[in-house]
Amino acid sequence: MEWLEASTENCPVQLTLDLVGEKWSLLILRDASNGIRRFDEFRRHIGLSEAVLSNRLRKLTAAGILKTVQYQEPGSRSRNEYRLTRKGWDLWPVLVALKQWGEAYTGDDQEGPVLDLRHATCEAPVRVTVQCERGHTSLSPSDVSARPGPAARLRS
Repeated sequence: MEWLEASTENCPVQLTLDLVGEKWSLLILRDASNGIRRFDEFRRHIGLSEAVLSNRLRKLTAAGILKTVQYQEPGSRSRNEYRLTRKGWDLWPVLVALKQWGEAYTGDDQEGPVLDLRHATCEAPVRVTVQCERGHTSLSPSDVSARPGPAARLRS
């Protein structure tokens, strides 16, 4: 079976984009991975409406990407913080890859990156690379053969 003959209804890229493929969701995940946790902080930093933010936080929480943890400021009612779950943290390499691509192909970065990611131990810049399970790193598309997997079905 060739890729063109395979159904894409169970494609993991498509299913992932259904959950996090909208701009505001990715920006929420970016901020959550950098320590933003509270509704007002997300709203102020990203600059989106309360209704849109509420909707995206609800969707990400329902998908198990974020979890809520209650907190209470003295003299105020209890509220929720939003924290990444393991499932949410597993999207971090995707965010780093988007950052890396954006730095290479968008905007004017003469002043340097907006967010400087460095390895805490050696201070080297962090980059996303593709590798196989046997440890071969920095693979490019020409190094990889792509074919329908065992779960692929014929298109209807």
